[in-house]
Amino acid sequence: MSSSRWTAAVEAALGSHPRKVEGKISYGTAGFRTKADLLDHVMYRMGLLATIRSWAKEGQNIGVMITASHNPEGDNGVKLVDPAGEMLEFSWEALATDLANAADNDIPAELEGIIAKCGITETQGNIIVGRDTRKSSPALAQAVLDGIKAAGGNATDIGIVTTPQLHYMVVATNTKGGYGEPSLEGYYGKLTGAFKQFLAGLDGKFGNYTPKIEFDGANGVGAAAMVEFAKHLEGVLEVKMHNSGAGILNSGCGADFVKVSQSAPEGLKETNDARCVAVDGDADRVVYFYQKNGVFNLLDGDKIATLIAGYIGELVKQAGLQDQIKLGLVQTAYANGSSTDYIVNKLGVPVACAPTGVKHLHHKALEYDIGVYFEANGHGTVIFSDKAQQLIRSTESAVKLQQIIDVINQTVGDAISDMLLVECILAARGWSVEDWMVQYTDLPNKLMKASVRDRTLITTKDAERQVVTPEGLQDKINFAVAKYNKGRSFVRPSGTEDVVRVYAEADTKQAADDLANDVVNIVKEMLA
Repeated sequence: MSSSRWTAAVEAALGSHPRKVEGKISYGTAGFRTKADLLDHVMYRMGLLATIRSWAKEGQNIGVMITASHNPEGDNGVKLVDPAGEMLEFSWEALATDLANAADNDIPAELEGIIAKCGITETQGNIIVGRDTRKSSPALAQAVLDGIKAAGGNATDIGIVTTPQLHYMVVATNTKGGYGEPSLEGYYGKLTGAFKQFLAGLDGKFGNYTPKIEFDGANGVGAAAMVEFAKHLEGVLEVKMHNSGAGILNSGCGADFVKVSQSAPEGLKETNDARCVAVDGDADRVVYFYQKNGVFNLLDGDKIATLIAGYIGELVKQAGLQDQIKLGLVQTAYANGSSTDYIVNKLGVPVACAPTGVKHLHHKALEYDIGVYFEANGHGTVIFSDKAQQLIRSTESAVKLQQIIDVINQTVGDAISDMLLVECILAARGWSVEDWMVQYTDLPNKLMKASVRDRTLITTKDAERQVVTPEGLQDKINFAVAKYNKGRSFVRPSGTEDVVRVYAEADTKQAADDLANDVVNIVKEMLA
């Protein structure tokens, strides 16, 4: 498509999607994310870019997901998904940012520049578009579709879906069913079929495990997905729904609320002993919790990761594959120190640390034959290399591992798939949620936000555990940490909000809270 053809195509649509805002928006760890009313022109341009990205991938399907995940209802966002279900290639994030911020009349030159820089040859562009349940999502999805049409691309609009469902559809379509049937029914059937097979192999010997959960859907798309899952799981797993769409998205509910507030969400404050599950607004994060005698107990991404890595490690050994398959767990600096100590010293699984953001964890996990990765917020999955899958599927004694593979959606984290995996493991171990909880005790911790004039003034190294700039900030953090027994703290600029995130842990809750407040004040003073 020549520059003149771009001009004609772009001008035809700019009447409906002109850039009306002056502020810069950047493609971050979760794509573009901001107030919904600022995103129309960005969405249109991402439709154009997704088409060119498909050209660069020889016509393979590229995914476009319209969502702001755990953010408030008034926000929205968009992220592109590459052919194998991974996040957009890092080098293209800057291209996306430049295109989103270009003047309307400069769009043809930006597009031609991308094509020339990347050596792209025009072909048929194929894009799969999905959206969450936000009120702003239909109009923003239409802007994406208009961009795809202007670029001459072929769009498949799959409507309201979870983010993991969009990732699944991209992979399944590109592999022509090799990953699973490329339909939403194929998605539900693959995951629940393997789950039911696994539980059937236990012959009802569940010990302290009961196949019943209370589910917090964050009033988002995960609630709708779980309704469909429940139909497939009838008679196998009882699901009681909460926050299933009548309330405000992510308001007082959902995985992020539960993790940050460390309290039960709306509708689940009176439960006692029940095993509860909370997902976020686009269903790619999951945490568990329960309440006993008025005490709230959280099982977050660290607890989920250690449960999964420990059990898979056992299955690998039982199948006699421990010398052929390298298993590893990838965490971030947010991982609780107790979880890292438990997985390394008790379970014998090696641990690596990666910067925050699943794209970083996913990349690091690929270094293992079986890579388990989770952020403490509950976002993660398990990746099996082709070598590992071939070995497992050809080993008669690895039946449970074979079934586990199909319970897992390996494309960058799926809250409900992760939930089904956890349920498999608890059932196999015969554990109640309390049995799971007592395997190790988390160090008390606190996550806070510091509002500053420019979060980009902070840069980090060592997987975000050490501050590089501004000079002297890390020394002050170290001085504060030294005052507390088992103290640890780090700071990092948020990738989704205009704040600096502060994490702290220590031997008591009061000490963790005090350390977090100390570091917040240090950050504010230095970046005032």
